[in-house]
Amino acid sequence: MTLLDSDVWSKKFLSDGWQDATREQQVTEPATGARLGTVGLATPEDVGCAAARAAEAQRAWAATPPQRRAAVLRRAGELFTEHAAEIEDWLVREAGSVRAKAGFEVGLARGECFECAALPTHPQGHVLTSEDARWSFARRRPAGVVSVIAPFNFPLILGLRSVAPALALGNAVLLKPDPRTAVSGGVVIARVFEEAGLPAGLLHLLPGDGSVGQAVVEVPEVRVVSFTGSTAVGRAIGERAGRLLKRAHLELGGNNALVVLPGADVRRAAAAGAFGSYLHQGQICMTTGRHLVHESLLDEYTAVLAEKARALPVGDPAREDVALGPIIDRGQLERVHGIVTDSVAAGATLAAGGEIVGAGYRATVLTGLTADMPAWREEIFGPVAPVMGFSTVEEAADLVNDCEYGLSVGILGDVGTAMKLADRIDSGKIHINEQTVADEPNAPFGGVKASGTGSRFGGAAANVEAFTETQWLTVRPEIADYPF
Repeated sequence: MTLLDSDVWSKKFLSDGWQDATREQQVTEPATGARLGTVGLATPEDVGCAAARAAEAQRAWAATPPQRRAAVLRRAGELFTEHAAEIEDWLVREAGSVRAKAGFEVGLARGECFECAALPTHPQGHVLTSEDARWSFARRRPAGVVSVIAPFNFPLILGLRSVAPALALGNAVLLKPDPRTAVSGGVVIARVFEEAGLPAGLLHLLPGDGSVGQAVVEVPEVRVVSFTGSTAVGRAIGERAGRLLKRAHLELGGNNALVVLPGADVRRAAAAGAFGSYLHQGQICMTTGRHLVHESLLDEYTAVLAEKARALPVGDPAREDVALGPIIDRGQLERVHGIVTDSVAAGATLAAGGEIVGAGYRATVLTGLTADMPAWREEIFGPVAPVMGFSTVEEAADLVNDCEYGLSVGILGDVGTAMKLADRIDSGKIHINEQTVADEPNAPFGGVKASGTGSRFGGAAANVEAFTETQWLTVRPEIADYPF
């Protein structure tokens, strides 16, 4: 039997073992519409039962010796290596990933597990000074039950980057993947941890619609909600969590800028810009959504970027060697095309692309934009590169910051100039002489403004802060004297 044998998970969800679902949904291939399987969907009532069981199992898990928890994480990392080809196939077929992106995502998953294997033995607090004759400590304790709500675009890593540290630090997890990628973003994680020896009751896989998403936020056992997705949904989750006095870690959208400084190598800069805009069809929160190019390089950069865009093949990554696979569904495909056509109608110029190709979209370059056009203002989530010129570093900083989002910025060219520009930019991440898409398991990840609530994932410090609570603990050698 393979790791992802459908006999295990078909028409079921995971909650203290694989349970028969009362509702189900077809798993489809976005490139062709072909049926890949059937997942079971949870109900809000299932969420309530799962949360109660998770809270019960979590107490024993938190008391488990650190090295035993670490061993589960290490084994999970090894399983991602051993079953990489099978998992990559699901990412290609279900999520529309090109093969290289699928391999990159599985590699990140492996690294995430190995990185998180160090968390159980990481320092869990501080020794404090005290004015009294006592020892005083601030120690970190598991939050309890954590809900993880993950998106479709990088379904494996964007769920795992919260699931793995939460489990490593002694929590139980309710995982709600996007129903469109419930296998690669849900079943894969569940099966890996099953095979890695995670005790039953600690990880619950609960695919479902918005009512299930609401339930995993509102059930009383959940103390922390980790959400990755759109800003609109993130606002609603943040409001609901705030009303219930729960912590919500929100990693949301982006309209990320790539700044090309005067004197930059145009061909290398255009290669970086193409990668930033077209990787995974632009369906990444860190996608380069705005190209800001110094006026001295603008025409050449646009021409080279358009040349690269026209050379990128679009098709079915499961059957062809392509650079761009399908857009996740027809609704999103038509939204991307609508933003492009609306911007052209408003006066923008199409330098390349602008066409639907089957279930995909051609790599597109737009010029002649103004700041109020939809292709410049909105997060497109498609393979579209809007290009605009600037004359001074001060103008570039103003253009970068004139955006509701603040997730990732790339600056290409002279390092000294880039450093000065970086100090003027509001963004969760800045990459000098790199494009905007980057992630590493040990690096803090998050954004500002409408891109979320800051760096709430990645690296020991951020993960410990995200998935534990601080408890003040004092110890005296004997009972203190009191005046009553």
